[in-house]
Amino acid sequence: MKPAIIVVDMLKGGVGSNPALKAEVERIAPNIQRLLKESRGLNIPIIFACDSFLPQDFMFKGKMKPHSIRGTNGVEVIDELKPEKGDMILEKRRFSAFFRTDLDMTLRTLGVDTIVVCGMNTHVCVMFTGWDGLANDFNVIILENCCASPKKEIHDAAINLYRNSPIYPLFRIITLNEFLAEANIGFKNIT
Repeated sequence: MKPAIIVVDMLKGGVGSNPALKAEVERIAPNIQRLLKESRGLNIPIIFACDSFLPQDFMFKGKMKPHSIRGTNGVEVIDELKPEKGDMILEKRRFSAFFRTDLDMTLRTLGVDTIVVCGMNTHVCVMFTGWDGLANDFNVIILENCCASPKKEIHDAAINLYRNSPIYPLFRIITLNEFLAEANIGFKNIT
């Protein structure tokens, strides 16, 4: 396994206006902090996939309220997960981090074969990124305790819908501890 971590939409602009979302971000942020620390220690690439909308973006013609507007601090990663030197920032205008971005090319250049997805919102951007990763021939791991939705029951429903995917083991849902155990064993065997 040659993984890359994709942290989806853990942004100042997506958190501040929604108290329920803020509570869920606070719940998963310590897990993501641990994921990032351990991954950096194993030289696993880290990519922050960040909403970056224009004020008049098509996405705001529905019920979604404008957020994460380019040129504002709303597109910045929350302070608890501040990117470090070597981490990559990927701006995205739609739910999937693959849609009309260079993520696929970046991952292939890095020799990645597995994407490990975490962040907000489990039922939309996290899953869309995961499924598009699979469609681009990457193995996919969704870290169930490193992603969330505005309501825990929405997160749980999305996770449970795909937990026993018929395309296992290409698309898996596991915990942070399970991933770290695999990553440590896998990297120890390589050296």
